[in-house]
Order: sequence, then structure tokens, then C-alpha cells
Amino acid sequence: MRSRPTLYVMIGQPGAGKTTRARELERDHGALRFTPDDWMIPLFGEPEADGRRDILEGRFVWLAMRALRLGTNVILDFGVWTKAERSALRHLAAQAGADCVLVYLPIDPPEQLARVQSRQATDPGSTFPITPADLTEYRRLFQAPDGAELAGEHVEPPPTGCADWAAWAAGRWPTSLG
Repeated sequence: MRSRPTLYVMIGQPGAGKTTRARELERDHGALRFTPDDWMIPLFGEPEADGRRDILEGRFVWLAMRALRLGTNVILDFGVWTKAERSALRHLAAQAGADCVLVYLPIDPPEQLARVQSRQATDPGSTFPITPADLTEYRRLFQAPDGAELAGEHVEPPPTGCADWAAWAAGRWPTSLG
């Protein structure tokens, strides 16, 4: 009997090791990995080209759901900083007949800064500049998952005004539903 495919959702801030861990999961589970940073710089020359990242992530979500329906494991390596994003992805995975595993990689501020600075110094073509002020702002915006969320317990209803999580996802990630 074939097991259900799995959507792995990488959670964390820059420098936490998400892409390194995503590559391990890709290898260990024969998963298809979608990492926006691998695409943004080659396609657009920058990480946040006028909303193009949201459009690209939306296409990745769309492709991920298609791959899950075909029985392929998928990794979304976006960082997904909010609980709403994670809830939407968990819901979409369930609708595609897949399991969803949230992979959270916390990092303390000094280690984060050291990793980000090291990556920029050693491989500037694969990343983009991030300042200490950026990291402070990112920590302010980031919603760390709690134990219940990581355990895959109940997915809360979508925000008021959204018919379901798919509708919410379509607003968050243009092109996510096709």
C-alpha cells in the first residue's frame, strides 16, 4: 500500500538553515523542492522584484498541489512567517490528499547575523544583502509556531471575510490556484 505524499513546509527566518534542511529532505524523501531564492535572482536579479516573489510563490503552491495529487512529496522553502500562511498550506495539502509536516528552524539573533553576514561574504550571487536592521524588523514580523501548530493539531478557520483557506491563499499568493 502506497503512503500519502507529504508537503514539508519550512518555517524560519533568513540564516536559520531552512534551505540546507530542505535539501536534506529533498534527498531523503525524494521530494520536489521549491526555494524562491533559487529563482528570484536568476529570473529578476533581485529578491523582491515588485511583488514578483508573491507571484512566484503562488505558482510554487499551485505546482506543489499538483505534485501532491500525483503522489510526489514536496518541500516549500518560503519561511512562511505567519500562522495564517501555514494554516492555508496545511489546508491545501489536506485537500490534495497529502500529509503536511511543518519544519521549524529557530535561530537566536547573534547566530542569525553571523550566518547572514557569512553567506553574503562567501556567496553573494546566491543571496541578497540583509542588514542588522532588516533582521530586527523580520523578528518583529515573524510569528513563531507553537507546539500545537507544529504537532499538526486543528487548523483554525480562515479569517473573517474569506470563504475558505483556498480563497485566503489566492489573495496571499496570486497565481496559487489555477
